[in-house]
Amino acid sequence: MSQADLITPIRFIAHLPATFSRVPRMLRGLYYAGIRNREKNLSLAWALERAADLYGERPAVLEEHRQLSYAQFNAWANRLARALQKQGVVHGSVVAVMLENRIEVLLLLAALAKLGAVGALVNTTQRGQVLVHSLNLVTPSHFVIGEELREPFEAVREQVHGSDQHCYWLSDGDSLNTPSAAPDGWQDLMDLAWSERHDNLPDSAKVRLKDPCFLIYTSGTTGLPKASIMSHGKWIKAYGGFGHSGLGLNERDVLYLTLPCYHNNAVTVCWSAALAGGAAIALRRRFSASAFWKDVQHYQATCFGYIGELCRYLLNQPACPQELNNTLTCMIGNGLRPSIWGEFKQRFGIERITEFYASSEGNIGFTNVFNFDNTVGYSPATYAIVRYDLENDRPLRTKKNFLQKADKGEPGLLITEISAKWPFDGYTDPAKSEAVILRNVFKKGDAWFNTGDLMRDIGFKHTQFVDRLGDTFRWKGENVSTTEVENALGSFAGIEDAVVYGVEIPGTNGRCGMAALRLAPGLQLDCSELAAHLDRELPAYAAPQFVRLLREVETTGTFKYKKNDLKTAAYNPQLVTDPLYVRLPGSGQFEVLDGAVYEAIQAGVHRF
Repeated sequence: MSQADLITPIRFIAHLPATFSRVPRMLRGLYYAGIRNREKNLSLAWALERAADLYGERPAVLEEHRQLSYAQFNAWANRLARALQKQGVVHGSVVAVMLENRIEVLLLLAALAKLGAVGALVNTTQRGQVLVHSLNLVTPSHFVIGEELREPFEAVREQVHGSDQHCYWLSDGDSLNTPSAAPDGWQDLMDLAWSERHDNLPDSAKVRLKDPCFLIYTSGTTGLPKASIMSHGKWIKAYGGFGHSGLGLNERDVLYLTLPCYHNNAVTVCWSAALAGGAAIALRRRFSASAFWKDVQHYQATCFGYIGELCRYLLNQPACPQELNNTLTCMIGNGLRPSIWGEFKQRFGIERITEFYASSEGNIGFTNVFNFDNTVGYSPATYAIVRYDLENDRPLRTKKNFLQKADKGEPGLLITEISAKWPFDGYTDPAKSEAVILRNVFKKGDAWFNTGDLMRDIGFKHTQFVDRLGDTFRWKGENVSTTEVENALGSFAGIEDAVVYGVEIPGTNGRCGMAALRLAPGLQLDCSELAAHLDRELPAYAAPQFVRLLREVETTGTFKYKKNDLKTAAYNPQLVTDPLYVRLPGSGQFEVLDGAVYEAIQAGVHRF
């Protein structure tokens, strides 16, 4: 950490004048973020209807050559809600949602919110048994599948409970203007909605802060995806924190969104920020570095939603005419590393970076309200950064068995108090929720959420992200569960043991996957077949890039893999005597990693 990152009283006071004009809106945001009564009727649906009343003729969502005003968007959401209601969707119903980024996915989620139903936002890259697990985990009563994802769904449909009925199809064409025919065995949801009334439903006013809004899948640290509960209360906190106190967009702004809508960054952070001020969201199916500035110019975007990896991709692109004098003034997201923060602002003329910290399942959020550099910002929640024993993977406790707070600037584990004001909604599985709660932390009987992240205090309730703990690493903007990858490797013929961990590559964000493998006696590694197997079984971001062959695998007394030494040695041939392999970008197979290849990777010759 640079000493320049510490926020002193003088630095803090110097930043205050720039926020004075925003004080009334920031106070409104603090009100929304601080509501304690979880029975209160307040929701995403209320926020949408408020925006439709205030900004009815302004654009709400843009996608290529399609757009809807706030009034039109709200009307379509009402039609869809009534159609779903007639199909048996009620308050509390769980509806599986599988669509790529397009207008229809936001319309569908708005419609479900109006009914008090819950959208289970399935990761659109999931396939095979991981997809089966995710769908069966939340026992949906209804399934809404986009035409673009019907094939992977049909491939596992027989294994998905309840999928023999209530399956609805959404055309990948312009279903807002052109009716289409659904395949056999499916109902076209937009076709059902066409003739429905478009006025607001009475049901919307009955949705409470405590009601679930979305189910967001998170890899966590223990294997297959878990479904975390995003309540309307947490969404409204984001509406206050990001939409009012943090970013402060208005009806003249356009937020360019390439992040997938199964992520909270998209449907909670960016959407709430747009709705709060009547800004438009410009959607793109998936991020493209080469098309980014053309899209910014096309939409005249003033803001964009990011993750750190996305920013690195943009910096690695050669300068193009569209980036000069571009219309962007601000950005909102997380994971922007201090090493590229200043360079990014300067090259692209960004005035305000609203970096934040939050997790789908957690009960805290930090927002860079005061526009400092290299920080996830400020949080009004009750939190602590405590000393952590990395060697034994546990928080340090005193002789009285309480946790110890870290000093300013010292990395430690971020924990947040669970209270009526800052409740913990947790996962759909109560046992998984209990596993992340720390009890008797500073006094007997208290309860705190374990974020699993290392942070440091830099002053004035501002923090800086340091790293992730446990068996999850982050690569290409996605959380990767090592257990899930280990299971996929274990199904490859000849692999007896597989240990997966994250390793750093210079010039990249996060950690990519590395697998230490023990093969059956006498077998050789088939470099092409292993690569093909990983491509079939895992999303690209989860597949290991490095392989190390072990003679034996060390475990603890409780049969957990010992990963610390493996992580430390990583893929450095000078530290590893075992055979090493790498799958270079664009390659269809693994190849031997020797000193020359290692030096090329360290020098950035290969862009992972």
